[in-house]
Formats: sequence, C-alpha cells, structure tokens
Amino acid sequence: MGLKNHLLKVIEWKDDTHTSIVYRYPVDDRYAIMQGSKLIVNPSQAAVFTSRGRIADVFGPGSYKLDTDVIPILTKLANWKYAFENPKDADVYFVSTKQFTNVKWGTTNPIMMRDADFGAIRLRGYGNFSFKVSDPAKFMAEIFGTVKKFTTEDISNYLKNIILSTLTDSIGESKVPALDLAAKYSELGDKTQEIASDRFADLGLEVTDVTIQNLSLPPEVEKALDERSTMGILGGVMGTYQQYNATHAMRDMAKNPGGSNSAMNMGMGVTAGMAMGQMMGQQFTQGMGAKDAPKTAKCVKCGADIKVGAKFCPECGAKQTEEGKTCPNCGATVKANAKFCSECGAAIVKKCPKCGTEVKGKSKFCPECGEKL
Repeated sequence: MGLKNHLLKVIEWKDDTHTSIVYRYPVDDRYAIMQGSKLIVNPSQAAVFTSRGRIADVFGPGSYKLDTDVIPILTKLANWKYAFENPKDADVYFVSTKQFTNVKWGTTNPIMMRDADFGAIRLRGYGNFSFKVSDPAKFMAEIFGTVKKFTTEDISNYLKNIILSTLTDSIGESKVPALDLAAKYSELGDKTQEIASDRFADLGLEVTDVTIQNLSLPPEVEKALDERSTMGILGGVMGTYQQYNATHAMRDMAKNPGGSNSAMNMGMGVTAGMAMGQMMGQQFTQGMGAKDAPKTAKCVKCGADIKVGAKFCPECGAKQTEEGKTCPNCGATVKANAKFCSECGAAIVKKCPKCGTEVKGKSKFCPECGEKL
C-alpha cells in the first residue's frame, strides 16, 4: 500500500450550484477511502453509500471518521445493512436535501373545465412550485440510479406533469366558477399541493409549495365577461348607451359616403337613425313622471279621453265646455258662465218663484219652501 493510502482523505461535496440534486464523489482509490478517511456531510445534504448496486447506508449532516480495518468496514459506525465483499466496490453519492424553489410550470395544452355560466371552457395558466428530497435512499432507488450527476433539469418536466394533472383535479373538485377563479388562486394552489404530496412521496420527494400566478380564459370567454361587466356598469342607462353606439355608427357611415357600398351604408344609416329615434322616444316617454305626462279629460257627451282644453271631441264631435255645466231643462251641455241654454233657451239657474231660492238640476219642488216648480 502506497504512502497516499495512509494519508487522511476527506470525502466532502461543496455544492456551488443552485440546481444540483445528486453528486457522485469521484473515487480514484476506493481502498484508501476505507482506511482512515474522514466523511463530512454538510447541512442540507445526505451521503449515500452503495455496494454493487445496493444501498448500504445513508449519513445525515455531520463529520464521520472511517478508521476500522475490519469488514464490514463501517458496521460499528453506521450499522450498514449490507457487508462489503470488497472495499473497492464502495461508491459515495451526495444528495442535496435543500428546498429547490421557483420551478416554473405552465400549461402546454389547455385544462378543460365545466362552468355553470359558460359551459365547457378551456383554461391556460402558469406558476411555480418548490420541492426537496425527503428520502434520499428512495429517491436514489426510484429516480437517479447510479448517474454521476443529477440536476433539477433532469426531473423538472416530470414533476411539472404531476403538478398539472393534480391542478386539473383541484379545479374540478373545487367547482369554482370561472368568474371567481382569480380570487381562489391560493386555495387551488394549496389543494394541488395536498393532492400531489402522495405522488411526490413515492419518489422520495416532498412538494413544499404550489403557486398559481395566472389562469386565463379563452379570448371569446374573456370578451363575453367584458360585455357582461359593461352591461352591469351601465345598468339603467342602457338606452343611452345604445343611442351612443347608434350615433357613432351613423358618424362612421357619413365618413364613407362614396364607393360601391354607399347605398347600403345610407340604408344602414337611415335604419340606425330610425332605431335611435325610437329608442329616444321610448326613453323620453318612460322617463317622464306622472306630473309631466299629458293630462286628459272625459268628453261631456261620449266619455272618450280627450286633451284638456279641447273644444270638440275627436270621437263624437260634441262641443266641450270648461266645466261641463248641464241645462236643467233639456240636459244640454253649456258653458260655465252661460245664463241660458243655447239649445232650449231655458234659464240655467232656476229660482223658486215663491222664495227665490236657487234650485239646481231638474228638481220639481223647492228644497226650501216646497213650492212646485
């Protein structure tokens, strides 16, 4: 055995990257490792020893002196599960157990969801997630095997697919309406993390966070939402909004009076103008209060509704009076200040010949003295 085999050899991994998960320590003389070497496992690391493709043991953070001369070499130190048949068969893998953050995810294909307002719609979104190695031995057995180096790039796409599939489940189970999705990003992220935890654990990993930054709807759905919002804002002034649009349409048509479509444009302009006039008329009529509406009166003869102040009834042609005073003799309608009936000549105001009391209507006796009239 050479002199180098008697020198203290330090087995350590100083990671200077932000993406490395696994690093296989380069061993040029495995026997030297087992004779007086020192193993240093830094914080957020684990050291996995293997022999002939089998996991022997896992060391957590700390400093270990490998100073035994017997085989199995580290039985007393770490309770190895498998004895080495030959020290030269040993390999050392360092696994980073720190948290890998800000791993991006995004939808390659849209997520389908059924919405109560819009039916079946497609969602696209993006965000990020974080994970770490929770079980180095399982992670080695399930994922990286015996490769010399393993980074987040080697597994990120696989993990993204897990996140996207579980996000689809989260959205489906939550039954959140499309209108409320933006307010539920945090809850959907937590639900996705919860559902994905078991699948990550099967790989020896732990998902520590799932963040949704955006979920976008198809352009046609977003347009419908914008129109619905506009209608909600306009509320009772929808008629004014329609007039505004009609006015702009007429103005745009007026800017293009020539060309082969001028006749059609003119027709459209006239139609738009008529529609605007109708809308304005309806809005004016609806907007008038009871005190502003035209007042009507009843015809003194046929009872038809006529305009207040009209001199003749448009239905029967009867002449109207200011107060509709009736002749006590023939029943004809005369003016309010008439003293005699224009039909029979009788006095409008009848007086008792005995006591002089004014008698109204067609009374046959005086209400004061009882004299026959």
